[in-house]
Amino acid sequence: MKKLITASFLILTCTLLFSQNKTALYKNRTAPIEERIADLLQVMTLEEKILQMNQWAYGKNDNPNNYESKIKDLNPNIGSLIYRSTDPKYRNFIQKKAMEESRLGIPIIFGFDVVHGYRTIFPIPLAQACSWNTALVKKSCEIAAKEAWLTGIDWTFSPMVDVARDPRWGRVSESYGEDPYANSVFGVAAIEGYQGHKLSEKFTIAACLKHYVGYSLSEGGRDYHYSDVSSQTLWETFMPPFEAGIKAGAATVMSGFNDISGIPASANHYTLTEILKDRWGHDGFVVSDWGSIKNLIYQGVARNPKEAALKAFLSGVDMDMVDDLYYDNLPTLVAEGKITEQQIDDTVKRILRLKFRLGLFDQPYVDELDEKERYLQPEDLLTAKALAAESMVLLKNKNELLPIKSHYKNIAIIGPMVKDSIHIMGFWEGKGRPEDVETIHDGLIKEFGTQLNLHYAKGSDFDGNDTSGFKKARQAANKSDAIIVFLGEKRDWSGENGSRSTISLPKIQEQLVLELKKTGKPLILVLSSGRPLELFRLHHEADAIIEMWQPGTTGGSAISGILSGRINPSGKLAITFPQTTGQIPMTYNMRPSAVPKSGHYQDIPAEPLYWMGHGLSYTTFDYSPIKLSSTTLKKQDTLIAQIEITNKGDRAGKEAVLWYISDPVANISRPVKELKYFEKKNIEKGETTLYRFEIQPHRDLSYVDGNGKRHLETGEYFVMVEDQKVSFKIVE
Repeated sequence: MKKLITASFLILTCTLLFSQNKTALYKNRTAPIEERIADLLQVMTLEEKILQMNQWAYGKNDNPNNYESKIKDLNPNIGSLIYRSTDPKYRNFIQKKAMEESRLGIPIIFGFDVVHGYRTIFPIPLAQACSWNTALVKKSCEIAAKEAWLTGIDWTFSPMVDVARDPRWGRVSESYGEDPYANSVFGVAAIEGYQGHKLSEKFTIAACLKHYVGYSLSEGGRDYHYSDVSSQTLWETFMPPFEAGIKAGAATVMSGFNDISGIPASANHYTLTEILKDRWGHDGFVVSDWGSIKNLIYQGVARNPKEAALKAFLSGVDMDMVDDLYYDNLPTLVAEGKITEQQIDDTVKRILRLKFRLGLFDQPYVDELDEKERYLQPEDLLTAKALAAESMVLLKNKNELLPIKSHYKNIAIIGPMVKDSIHIMGFWEGKGRPEDVETIHDGLIKEFGTQLNLHYAKGSDFDGNDTSGFKKARQAANKSDAIIVFLGEKRDWSGENGSRSTISLPKIQEQLVLELKKTGKPLILVLSSGRPLELFRLHHEADAIIEMWQPGTTGGSAISGILSGRINPSGKLAITFPQTTGQIPMTYNMRPSAVPKSGHYQDIPAEPLYWMGHGLSYTTFDYSPIKLSSTTLKKQDTLIAQIEITNKGDRAGKEAVLWYISDPVANISRPVKELKYFEKKNIEKGETTLYRFEIQPHRDLSYVDGNGKRHLETGEYFVMVEDQKVSFKIVE
C-alpha cells in the first residue's frame, strides 16, 4: 500500500511538473517568440491583459532608503512606466517587483523621451538635419541609446518625423525640417541608431515614430489644434517618413494629438489600422500620446471617458499613455460585448511581442554602473562636437569677415547666450545638466587662449525692456576690432506647446544689435534657436550670420571652432527662413502659381530670406555640369546622374549635394522640385570629387494619389542641383 501511494505521488508530481513546464513555455528563451506569446496569453486573466495596455508615469526617487515606500502601491502587472529616475538600481528594484511579485512575471517596459540625447545632449533634430550627415545622426542615437539603456530605459519616444513647414509651431525643433525625403532618411538613421542590429542586444532601445499623422499641420502653427489634411497632402507629404520608418523596423508608433480633418489621430481607424497595420504590416504596437485618448472628449468625438476609450481602442491604439481610460473602462466594455477578449488578445500580443524582442523576459535587468561609466564618455563628446559643428549654418559672410582674422587682437563677445548653459541644450534635453555644458564663453576661451583679448558684456536679457546693459556692451565693442553678438531663444520658446505668433527675436535683442552697429565695427551675429527666425531687420545690419541652433552639451567648442576657422562650416538649411512671419507658409517645394511671377504679397519680396539648402563655406566649391547616362529611358531602366565638384579654395571642406527632381507636367500637379537624394563628402583643397545619383524611375519619379497609389508617367523630367537643370524623358 505504501509503495502504491509513493508511486501515485510520483505520477502526480511528474504530471504537475509536466503541466507547469507546458504552461511555462513563454519562459523558455529558446522557443520561438510567437509560440511564447501564445502560451502566455492563454494563462493571462482579462485584468492582467488590460494592465499590459496601460502606461503610467513614475516620478523620480533616487534615494535607496525610499525604494520600498515609493513602489509599494505600484501594480506589478503594469505594462509600461515612463521612468524619470537616473538610477539603474532603482529601475532594477522596480523590475524585480514585476518579475517576482506578479503572478506571471511579465517584465515592465520603461520609456522616456530620449529625443536628442540622454545625458550627452546633441543638437536638436532640426539642427541635425542641417548637417546632411546621416552617419553622424545614427551615431548620436546609438550613444543616446547606450546612455539610456545603462540607466534602465528600454524605449524612447523618438524619432519625430512630422514634416514641419510652419516655424510658428514650437515642435518644428523636433522635426528634420520641411522635406518628406529628409525626414524619411534621418528618421531611418535614428531608428537604426536606437535599435541596432537586434533589440535584445545590450545598449539598444525601441524607437517610436511620432506623431502619427499630420500633427505638424496644426492651424496657424498652434499646438494641439485641428489639422486640415487633404488626402493628397496626407499621402504625399506626411505618410512617406512614417512608411520609411516602418520599413526600417520601427518598434512602435505614437498616435498624435491632432484632429485629422474631423477624425482625430487617436481615433482614426483609417490611419492606425487600415494603413499602418493592414497595408504596411506593422506588427509592433501603437501608444497614444500623453492623454490623447481623453482628449477625444475635448475634440468633440466622444461623450465621456468610456466612449473615448472605446473609439481609441477600436481604431488601433494599443497602449494608453497615463490617462487610465483603458484601465478604467475596458473591463466594462468587454462585459457589455462592445469589445471582445479576442480583440484584447490581438492588442496585448503586440505589446508582449516587443517585450520578447527586447529580451526583457530573459534578461529583465540592466547593468548597474557608476555614472562616470555611463555618461559623457570622451569619444561620445567628440561625436557630439562633430554633429554640432556640421549642423551649424553660415548664412552670410560679407567680405569674408569669417573666420576671425589673425590680425584681430580684441574681440567683443556680447549677448545673453554667451554664458548660458540651459537654453543652449534646447527643449527635450533628456537628463542633460547645465554643469555638463561647455558654454560659448568656455569654448571661446579654450579656442583663442591668449591669441585674442575677449571683452565680454551680456548687453541684455533674452527679453524684457531693460537696456541698462547696453552701456557696458558699447564699451566692450569700442575697444575691440570686431563684435560677435550671441542672441537667440530660450529653451521653452520652442518645443511642445511652444507656438509663437511671430518668429522674430524679442525687440530688446534687435535693439542691442542696432546699438552695437553704431560703433561702426564689423558685426558677426550668432543665433541659437529652435526654429527659423525672422531676420529681415537684422540681415542688413550684420556682416556675417551663423545659425548655431540649440547645439547641446558641446556647443561652445563647435561654434568657437567655426569662428576661429579650425572648423570649416558645412551645414545647409533643412528648412526655409522666410522674410517675415507673414510670409508663412514658404517652402522650397511649393506647387507652381496659376499666374507666373504673380500672387505674392505686395509689401515684401516674393523670395524668402534663405531657401532650404542654403549654406556657405570658407572655401569655394566649383560644380561641373551635370552628366546623365542617357536622356531617354524606359520605366524599368536606371538613370545615372553625375557631377564633379572641385575645391578651389585654400582649405578642405565638406560639401553636401542635394539632388532634386522636377516633373513639369503630370495628371496631378507636382511641386516645382522635390528632394530625392543627398550626399555629403569631404573634399581636400585642390581636389575634385564625384557625386552620383542613381535614379530609379518607380522610386524617384513616381508620385502618389490621394489613396496612396503610385503613378509613373511618361514624359519630360528634370534633374536639378544648385542652379543647374538638365532634362530627360521617360518613354514606353
